[in-house]
Amino acid sequence: MADPRGFLKHTERELPDRRPVDLRLLDWKEVYTDFGKDHLQTQASRCMDCGIPFCHNGCPLGNLIPEWNDLVYKDRWDDGIERLHATNNFPEFTGRLCPAPCEASCVLGINQPPVTIKQVEVELIDNAWDSGLVTPVLPTEHTGKNIAVVGSGPAGLAAAQQLTRAGHTVYVYERADRIGGLLRYGIPEFKMEKRHIDRRLEQMKAEGTVFRTGVNVGVDITVAQLREDFDAVILAMGSTIGRDLPIEGRELDGIHQAMEFLPQANRVQLGDTVDGQITAKGKKVVIIGGGDTGADCLGTSLRQGAEIVHQFEIMPRPPQERAESTPWPTYPLMYRVSSAHEEGGERVFSVNTEMFVGENGKVTGLKAHEVVMRDGRFEKVEGSDFELECDLVLLAMGFVGPERADLLDKLGVEYDQRGNIKRDDEFRAVGQENVFVAGDAGRGQSLIVWAIAEGRSAAAAADQYLAGRTDLPAPIYPTQVAQR
Repeated sequence: MADPRGFLKHTERELPDRRPVDLRLLDWKEVYTDFGKDHLQTQASRCMDCGIPFCHNGCPLGNLIPEWNDLVYKDRWDDGIERLHATNNFPEFTGRLCPAPCEASCVLGINQPPVTIKQVEVELIDNAWDSGLVTPVLPTEHTGKNIAVVGSGPAGLAAAQQLTRAGHTVYVYERADRIGGLLRYGIPEFKMEKRHIDRRLEQMKAEGTVFRTGVNVGVDITVAQLREDFDAVILAMGSTIGRDLPIEGRELDGIHQAMEFLPQANRVQLGDTVDGQITAKGKKVVIIGGGDTGADCLGTSLRQGAEIVHQFEIMPRPPQERAESTPWPTYPLMYRVSSAHEEGGERVFSVNTEMFVGENGKVTGLKAHEVVMRDGRFEKVEGSDFELECDLVLLAMGFVGPERADLLDKLGVEYDQRGNIKRDDEFRAVGQENVFVAGDAGRGQSLIVWAIAEGRSAAAAADQYLAGRTDLPAPIYPTQVAQR
């Protein structure tokens, strides 16, 4: 146990400061300042090492949270990173991007602020990189089996690393020009600098994973070639079809999906020239969608120099504290302020966009009204109609499934009612003997921790199929495969 009386002596939850808004809007660097080692160890000491650590259940990866909290408190950083890596391939990603369901289920959180689990995690891995503790893990033998991983987001990368370490030859195919999927082109630099991806990829290359970019599997590599050249296939292409808003005026120029807008901004930060870039500079921007992707669009728009930004959310404003409908240890419904929300813009709740208006083929505004939810349905509030000027609209309303035509339909996979790839309890695509599914492609849009957990579990299933046995850990139980 970190400190038997730590949670009694240190009742305050402490996190690193965010850089001043006026300064961080001038660059694209991560927003948090350094967090002192003494402060971190104090926070780690608040962990009670509960008899039943609900944080394990809150985390899909099954992270050994009390163990590495204790090791950080005792200044045993090398042992701490070993326990962290035992369940999580990429804690530098989750420590920056995960909404921390583990903290929502922290027992201390019943009547005190929960342990800063996510901060301990990210400081532990950052220290490990800085101290040279993260090195390639080479396989002890080679099986002679070839595996194709389609997609290089967190699910695909996790599956690839696990299978490479098991001794298989793994090829990761990415249709974009760089590896990383939405980690690379969807997540803005100010949330996670891309150097974190690059150094992890160097480790994976040294372990033997082979990366191929600019390859559209199903087109550049046919399904027949895929079946002939590989003993198993992992489908990890994510859920990439953005939910649209098919209302009057949708055809006007200036209305774009978030994943048209964000990748271009990321490319510019990587040094690319983007012809005809969609930019918010000097524009009146409306973001439709109140989730994380909408917040990413907000922070990006502000850094590009938007004149004004409104972010619409059809749901009502959440309560300031945990809603009664989401009691501990469930993930709480409550009002949250991301770093982007702190930087500017106006959040508008309980509003529905009715139509877009424009001139000369370009959007100039929208018409909307307030809504109220009754019996699970949104109803218009009479007399609440309003119009708002805008010349850039970004649709950030989530994703509805993986793209089908180039590969999935040709493979002959089946789809569930949500449009995701249907799979069995062993992560195998239904009707496909050697095709496995990991991440959002099978689960639907979800959290990065679920993606990594599914990548690890799909890898274990594929290894079991190829070798007849597996030593790879599978954090997701069969009954959880179909759950969202």
